[in-house]
Amino acid sequence: MAFKLFDQLSQDFSKLLNDKKEYNVVIEVDKEDNKKSFSAHSVVLRSRSSYFDKELENATTNENHIKTIIKPNISAQIFEIILKYIYGGIVNIENTDPKTIYELMVKANELELKELSVKLESYLIESKDAWLRTHFSFVYHSIFDSDEFKGLKNFYNDIIAKYPNLIFESEDFTSLQETALVSILARDDLKVEEIKIWDYVIKWGIAQNPSLPTNLQEWSNENFEALKITLQKCLPLIRYFHISSEDIWEKVKPYKKILEEQIWDDIIQYSMSPNKPITSPVLPTRIISNPELPTRVNGPFSAIINNEHFAELSSWVDRESTIYSLANIPYEFQLILRGSRDGFHPKTFWNMCNGHAGTIVVAKVAGTSEIVGGYNPLDWDNSTRSTNARMKTKDSFIFSLKNGNIKNSILSRVINNNEALIYPSDQNIYGPWFGNSEFMMKSKISDFTQDRLCKCFDDFGFYEKAISKTSKYFSILDYEILLSGPNRFDELQNFLSQISSKLYNTGFYHAKKKNKIKNLFKNQAQQQQQKLFSQTIIDSNSNNEQEF
Repeated sequence: MAFKLFDQLSQDFSKLLNDKKEYNVVIEVDKEDNKKSFSAHSVVLRSRSSYFDKELENATTNENHIKTIIKPNISAQIFEIILKYIYGGIVNIENTDPKTIYELMVKANELELKELSVKLESYLIESKDAWLRTHFSFVYHSIFDSDEFKGLKNFYNDIIAKYPNLIFESEDFTSLQETALVSILARDDLKVEEIKIWDYVIKWGIAQNPSLPTNLQEWSNENFEALKITLQKCLPLIRYFHISSEDIWEKVKPYKKILEEQIWDDIIQYSMSPNKPITSPVLPTRIISNPELPTRVNGPFSAIINNEHFAELSSWVDRESTIYSLANIPYEFQLILRGSRDGFHPKTFWNMCNGHAGTIVVAKVAGTSEIVGGYNPLDWDNSTRSTNARMKTKDSFIFSLKNGNIKNSILSRVINNNEALIYPSDQNIYGPWFGNSEFMMKSKISDFTQDRLCKCFDDFGFYEKAISKTSKYFSILDYEILLSGPNRFDELQNFLSQISSKLYNTGFYHAKKKNKIKNLFKNQAQQQQQKLFSQTIIDSNSNNEQEF
């Protein structure tokens, strides 16, 4: 039997770090005014890091037998954390911002501290995924050419495949490294229309040439040539023959000078006679489909609302006068977006919810126990528009839900059908927007949790009543977008009943046997539904996520 007594060992070695008596290494870090020197012991550095083992072999020794290592590319803040880890095996990142944690991971990897680098990489993926999504270009740029950080690469590859608009619409998209952009364009599973990919590529190319005139009509041949050179690795990856003729003439033709003459001739020929052979290679069409959403069911997957809330919301959607029982909720709810998982940037909402209809927004108000939100039966639409679009529906509503010290829920249906919702022109500031400002999510700093600009006003008369008595302007702790759809178990029961009815009507069985078969199918469906529902309640009580 072996006793592993690491706590005291860690404490003693941490004390050694502050012992200046027998140090024999000085490490100078950072630049200019921030430059700082740290003293250390070569025996500790060598045993903990193969990088320092190699550096100390080549470091010169002064007359006092002190070796000096200079690392100007590591900040003093980062290196102090690393040195404490080397001596004591402890890293305290409480209250440390995600960018600093990311930089700490990169520098730990550079210093060949594998244990620390891997631990921080896992922490970022598991706990700071919203920050990683928001800063895609910054992170992806720095890890793309590295053989390390496979976890982060898998994380981003999954995002690229499922939610490419999060990359293309990000604020720092145009700073994306060329090799990274090329690898994205080469994917067959990039779920974006080809003409939009063309637009993004042109946008990226122009951003790399800031001296180009803003007006395309003023471009010279030299300007087109500059753009062509910039995009020489990107243009061959565009699937030109999967772009409509209308888009070719409207969006590609203005830039035909950046294309090789042969490809342009083939594009024209293909648009006129698609069955004739062409010289240029025809790349396969990309796989475009809606991203898969987590499936099922009422409650456990939500971090904000519970089963009773789902029953209440379902009743309101159906305009029922009484609340559905938990066993009879006619809808399934799928989680499309969660702020703490996907980020709080308004544009993230428009990118991830685009095209989804029948959705419920739920938001947890900061500083209170309030849960507010709204139901939109219409498709969310992230199309670019010059002015705000006022959306018409008679079925939307806004609400607050009983929670904590809030004893009663509030339902407020739309009364001005012509202005039930607003789809804003500026999707970098505004998220879901019901009525005038009866319920609206807004941020001028790209984070709904920060600047207290979300609203629940009550004086515009677009909805029946105010849904919040304590908050007009507020920030949020978290929010979710839930997609409602028919309960598949009800559909199963109906399907089995139809089968039994068909058997019943064949006249093949005598009356007693017919009833037996019909009841068998019906009972099987009911048992299956009750079994799955009971499992959901068990999982909800144990606070585990349940996916069917």
